[in-house]
Amino acid sequence: MKVTVSRKAYFNAAHRLYIKQWSDEKNLNIFGKCSNPNFHGHNYEIIVHVKGKVDELTGMVIDLKYLKQIIKHEIEDLLDHKNLNLEIKYFKEVVPTAENICIFIWNTLRKKIDKNKHLSVTLFETPRNFVKYSGN
Repeated sequence: MKVTVSRKAYFNAAHRLYIKQWSDEKNLNIFGKCSNPNFHGHNYEIIVHVKGKVDELTGMVIDLKYLKQIIKHEIEDLLDHKNLNLEIKYFKEVVPTAENICIFIWNTLRKKIDKNKHLSVTLFETPRNFVKYSGN
C-alpha cells in the first residue's frame, strides 16, 4: 500500500521574465508586465508530495521532520527574499518562470529523498496560478 505525505512551505522572491537576446518590446509582448526591468515579486507557496510504501516499523512514508528540514535548508533558505535572476546561479541562464522554478525545486529535493519514493512539487505563484512537476 502506498501513501502520499505532503508538506507546505513558503518563500518570497523577486524575478524578471525576459530573454536577453530579445528586445524590450518583444519581451513585453511575450511576458507582459512580468518583464519589468525593475523586477517584481511573489509570495510563493510550495507543496512537496512524497509517495511511497509505509514503513512497517516506523509507520511512516518519510519522516516529516526530515522533510521539513530539507525543504527549509535546500529551498526556503536558498530562495527566500532573493532576486532569482541575480542571486541564484541556475536562473542566470534559465528564465525563472513558475514552471522552471518548480523544476528547480524538484531537482534540488530529488537529491535528498530516497529514489524509491515518488516525488512531486506543486508551486503556487499566486492563489490562482500554480504548476506541478513530478519529474517527467
